[in-house]
Amino acid sequence: MRIARTRLEVGSARRTLPEPLGLVLTMGALHEGHDSLLRRAAAECESIAATIFVNPTQFGRGEDFGHYPRDEAADLSRLEALGVDLVFAPSTQEVYPAGFATTVDVGPLGERLEGAARPGHFRGVATVVTILFDLLGPGRAFFGQKDGQQTIVIRRLVRDLGLPVEVVVCPTIREPDGLAISSRNRFLSAEERAAAPVLSRALARVREAYERGEQNGDRLRELMRTTVAEEDLAALDYASVADARSLDELDSVGGAAAADGALVSLAVRLPSARLIDCLYLESG
Repeated sequence: MRIARTRLEVGSARRTLPEPLGLVLTMGALHEGHDSLLRRAAAECESIAATIFVNPTQFGRGEDFGHYPRDEAADLSRLEALGVDLVFAPSTQEVYPAGFATTVDVGPLGERLEGAARPGHFRGVATVVTILFDLLGPGRAFFGQKDGQQTIVIRRLVRDLGLPVEVVVCPTIREPDGLAISSRNRFLSAEERAAAPVLSRALARVREAYERGEQNGDRLRELMRTTVAEEDLAALDYASVADARSLDELDSVGGAAAADGALVSLAVRLPSARLIDCLYLESG
């Protein structure tokens, strides 16, 4: 496994790798969710690359950039065991050199839901993804479904800029009690960890209601709100039932506007961490 720290090093190493290259972008603090993406990449691609970069531009004021978990030695050991060929682990200055001023803005998609709660977040995501795609030139890039809005944003980015990358979205990996695996879960106290499955419980109730025939967007959103309210430690940031392409909130999942299906998502604050989760509902 080769480890590159600079743009020059990653370019040189990339030229030696057979096509297609599968890429998994990470901020480190690797877990079973990352493992599943890398295994999928290994199954579908001739070579695999991963990044370890905690991207400062996607964190807002007062967010957890300084406290985001970092353990590069453990991450590198894990990546080597998974058969990764190339790891790009640059410094902030290597990704954003002195005088860096260019950003990528995906428009209204980046201003809703997570974008409204975290202004500028998706500008930071879109910018760093564009840089890393350009440096590593993957044929396929693998992302987890848990970050549903992020996958929609990145697919729009790739389409609008004509980037030669296939975006592959893989299922969310969950703990036995339903909690979506996330690097931020390690911030939770034992009491908060016991409360955290309220997110997946809210989504499960939406799916059950939908499968019984409920398609009204307001009633599905209210079901998430009432479920989260049952948990004393949890505070809801948002509950959304939105078109899976435009992220417009839906009156009805079965409506014509929902031809691409619905992204059902929520964000919940616990005392030590803010967690997100989502699921997709097919229209009709």
